[in-house]
Amino acid sequence: MTFLDADGLTKVYGEGCSACLATTGPEYDRNRCPECDSVVACADVSFEVRDGEVLGIVGESGSGKSSVAEILALDADATAGTATIRGHGDVLDADYQRRREIRDEHLGMVHQHVHDGLNLSFTGGGNVAEKLLSAGWRHYGDIRSRVRGLFEETEVPVDRMDDSAETYSGGMQRRVQIAKAIANDPGLVVLDEPTTGLDVSVQARVLDTFRRLQREQDVATVVVSHDLSVVRLLADRVLVMRQGRIVEAGLTDRVMEDPHHEYTQTLINSII
Repeated sequence: MTFLDADGLTKVYGEGCSACLATTGPEYDRNRCPECDSVVACADVSFEVRDGEVLGIVGESGSGKSSVAEILALDADATAGTATIRGHGDVLDADYQRRREIRDEHLGMVHQHVHDGLNLSFTGGGNVAEKLLSAGWRHYGDIRSRVRGLFEETEVPVDRMDDSAETYSGGMQRRVQIAKAIANDPGLVVLDEPTTGLDVSVQARVLDTFRRLQREQDVATVVVSHDLSVVRLLADRVLVMRQGRIVEAGLTDRVMEDPHHEYTQTLINSII
């Protein structure tokens, strides 16, 4: 069953004009409008994510994939388009209070940059507790117990709960972000470049942890990455983006083994 239906997601940075969408994209090899100098981060991006499904979005820097992630996580406003979540309607059209409620209770986000996802002056446990408090948890003992359980699930040492998050390793900080993202049993989790800056061995541990939790909780997931190996490991289906547009989409195995678009072929050949 479809949990998220995104239709026509578009994000333009700048004043924008009638020529923006018509004069940018892969066919022009640019995302900056030659008429008004606005940047078309993404345009007319549409897809669905079903319960328990992982959708991967790949592309080089500037392809628009992170802009899509920010829109879905309600961290950025869309210029156009809708994102309909089952039971909640078009979340992009919600007022501030409703958007905050949806973000606190029904969405989880793992940010590319740790300072966007964690308050490093808080303890690791405090960062997760903050998410619970935002969703209405009030009993100290219940919060403490929930945080402890989340640390165990994400393989963060429980005896480090009360240590400052800035003293954690990069892998631990990423796993605390995962704990925070799933704290309130959201229907949708968005991961933006989840392995950036991590050593290969640490990447594997972080990805294995998330994959196990995602399967156990059957949560719809969007994972954004420039790393095809990450998407291949996690995603059921994949979208390939270039210059703000989707240039190819399909089952992950099909796209990886038999890419149809020249740009996808180039991406895959670059790692072979």
